[in-house]
Amino acid sequence: MRTLSCHILDTSKGTPAAGIAISLYHATTPTPLDQQFTDSDGRVRFEELELSQGQYTLVFDTNIYCKQQFGEVFFPEVRVTFCVTDDRHYHIPLLLSPYSYSTYRGS
Repeated sequence: MRTLSCHILDTSKGTPAAGIAISLYHATTPTPLDQQFTDSDGRVRFEELELSQGQYTLVFDTNIYCKQQFGEVFFPEVRVTFCVTDDRHYHIPLLLSPYSYSTYRGS
């Protein structure tokens, strides 16, 4: 089953990043398939969607969070494009700090 979840951690504080909007796009459509906000644990589960094979983009709207938590914004948005190629669950964590971010395929 090709499902998707995300998790954002504020690595400058070692805490989850709550309240960040995440939009999911398929490569063939200009409108989002879904948009949700991270919960108090910094998580989003796109439970209503089952992904087909293909290319997707997650857009993390980090602008407001960065202003509130870091006092300034260096990365107002983070885009992560990934390919769905198998039937496993997809988990895309984002590790965020004032001047850097990283991501990877989680489990």
